[in-house]
Amino acid sequence: MNDTVLLAHGSGGLMAHELLESVFLRHLGDGELGALEDAAVLSRLEGRLAMTTDSYVVQPLFFPGGDIGKLAVCGTVNDLAMRGARPMFLSVGFILEEGLAISDLERVVASMAETARDAGVRIVAGDTKVVGRGGADRLFINTAGVGIVPEGISISAHNAQPGDSVLVSGAMGDHGLAIMTQRHGLRFESPIRSDCAALAGLVASMLAICPHIHVLRDPTRGGLAAVLNEIAGQSQVGIAIDEQVVPVHEPVAAACELLGLDPLYAANEGKLVAIAPAKSAAALVDVMQTHPLGAEASIVGEVTSAHVGSVVLRTAFGTQRVLDMPAGELLPRIC
Repeated sequence: MNDTVLLAHGSGGLMAHELLESVFLRHLGDGELGALEDAAVLSRLEGRLAMTTDSYVVQPLFFPGGDIGKLAVCGTVNDLAMRGARPMFLSVGFILEEGLAISDLERVVASMAETARDAGVRIVAGDTKVVGRGGADRLFINTAGVGIVPEGISISAHNAQPGDSVLVSGAMGDHGLAIMTQRHGLRFESPIRSDCAALAGLVASMLAICPHIHVLRDPTRGGLAAVLNEIAGQSQVGIAIDEQVVPVHEPVAAACELLGLDPLYAANEGKLVAIAPAKSAAALVDVMQTHPLGAEASIVGEVTSAHVGSVVLRTAFGTQRVLDMPAGELLPRIC
């Protein structure tokens, strides 16, 4: 077998089947996908279904704390979890550039298989396409995901209400700064790792003690600032947060200071924002902190009826400023 992907691997012939058998089925072929049918036939699902789709074009493909394969599974699982759904099934599509090392492809596929197993989801359908050199920057991945929303759960970015508390599950900015430092060869005394993780288990623990959570969002591109502005606009409320209580890891804060960035605008891939009734906030933080992915959870602010559609940051100096929606991509291609 060749060491790199060739256009012939996308032809549907012998080389395509060789790649399928040696890489994809080796790691993903123990379920429906291994039947090699044109579509997976799934058991009937009872209840409301949530469905999402996403594409992943991150560069570099491998970074501290993860890779494009892990990111694709976690990102899709998290999008389902942010509606309160229990993720069930994923499909994956691979766009391979001619010249991609087969060893890198297998590393990505193995990572996806491991991440899916850990997250309790099944990859049931897949596809590959090969494009010429320069057509895909080595590897792009598209996913779709399906999950079940339990009865009584109604989570939406339109549901925030004045008086609600705003919570985060952990420190902001880890993924964005991990990608930037890796991409540009920057080194710090304490390494910065992506927080890439599947959040469905954390969300299930939260809903078990507070099924009336109003909003869940994962602050990916644009970070905490973008997500809070989106919620404020969609719910037609104001949001106020305290800069001093938003957790940021020291290496991330130092890197942001050096590079002139704000960690509140940097991407995360393993953190969530929750908005819930104030009376439930303390109990939510307690249960989040018992979960490995919520150990640094905290209440960072509240929803208000003032400054509708805007987010206000109370600074460490006792002043206030508007936390605007980011005008452009601070860190391109972070997912």
